[in-house]
Amino acid sequence: MNDDRYGSDVLGGSGSTHHRPTRTSRPQPAETGLVVEEVTTGWVGAVVRVEKSGGQHVVVLEDRRGRTRTFPLGRGFWVDGEPVALTAPVRAPAPARPTRTASGSVAVHDARARVARGSRIWVEGKHDAELVEKVWGDDLRLEGVVVELLDGVDNLQDALRDFAPGPGRRVGVLVDHLVAGSKESRIAAEAVRGTPAGSVLVLGHPYVDVWQAVRPERIGLDAWPVIERGTEWKHGILRELGWPADEQADVARAWQRILRSVRSYADLEPSLLGRVEELIDFVTA
Repeated sequence: MNDDRYGSDVLGGSGSTHHRPTRTSRPQPAETGLVVEEVTTGWVGAVVRVEKSGGQHVVVLEDRRGRTRTFPLGRGFWVDGEPVALTAPVRAPAPARPTRTASGSVAVHDARARVARGSRIWVEGKHDAELVEKVWGDDLRLEGVVVELLDGVDNLQDALRDFAPGPGRRVGVLVDHLVAGSKESRIAAEAVRGTPAGSVLVLGHPYVDVWQAVRPERIGLDAWPVIERGTEWKHGILRELGWPADEQADVARAWQRILRSVRSYADLEPSLLGRVEELIDFVTA
């Protein structure tokens, strides 16, 4: 069986390149894998690559034995019995750079991150920080805003005492489950009492956990399940979803799965979007 991907030698037999009728060479992009004959030498091979060498573009051809030779691009080649002028392959244009960030802001390309401000945004935990980074990260770097972990609202009062907010050192705090009458709202009110006016802004969303700020349809739900009191919320959610829920590593993997589903601000609930935007405005004013 003839297993020669290059076909028979086009120079073999009674035909000779010197006796072929003169024809106009048509342009032919030298795409990888294209089998061509270099007329002067009779070298037949497949295009391996096109590169620049010695100030000119050349094509590298590989014959049936795996040997390679390099020839200048241009006229002097045959493809399927027709004279061609090899040209550099047409490359697809680079995809257009996004005009908007994930938060919906106008994208500013090639801008250097601003030196960090004295003001800060605090969030309760790692998942909150990762979600804020994914959607607002570009904006925050451009504005020089650092997001720091509070590690729970219970630490808010001590953290404010250590930070000593004031002019040029504002603190915006994002709190989970900040609803009227909740433990979180009482802690926040007590922590802010005594700080300089206008130096601290505590805002929150109504959800038990920031997971719920991701639109449920992003993970195939109509609504987030309701977890009964006394059950650790994240583990309860995972069991309702039928996802592994036996250890903390299962929670971490589940969160990464949820986070990957977030493409932009449009995948988050408005009750979180507005609060984060307000905090960014507060610390950059």
